[in-house]
Amino acid sequence: MKTTAVKFLIVDDDVVSVMAMQRAMRKLKIVNETEVCHDGQQALDFLGEEVQRHGRLPPYIVTLDLNMPRMGGLEFLEAVRADPALERVVVFVFTTSDMPTDVQSAYSKNVAGYIVKENPSETFSNALDMLNAYVRIVELPR
Repeated sequence: MKTTAVKFLIVDDDVVSVMAMQRAMRKLKIVNETEVCHDGQQALDFLGEEVQRHGRLPPYIVTLDLNMPRMGGLEFLEAVRADPALERVVVFVFTTSDMPTDVQSAYSKNVAGYIVKENPSETFSNALDMLNAYVRIVELPR
């Protein structure tokens, strides 16, 4: 079995959603290092600091809400995809929006998946179980 140093970055301004996600991770015994940012700008700053610290971006899986203050998810995606140091980061959208325009906009910015938070507890558990398998079998850029 492949040992992975993939880290998770949760980008969501909803404290309850973040707590539900962290609870689901503990329940699924996901032990990967996890960071939390509360808006897109904070996440961009954080990832930029990671690039400075390591000379490149370590492998991250980003879970991204779309509706946040200061910088929303779509603006974050726009900035990340325009930055050569960040453009290959793997992003899964986790949002309450099922609007077709949001889904299309996110996929046009090369997200790995779009997950609608319907029943947060169940959605997070199922999605994180999938992400846990994903980080174990997919080779990410280093």
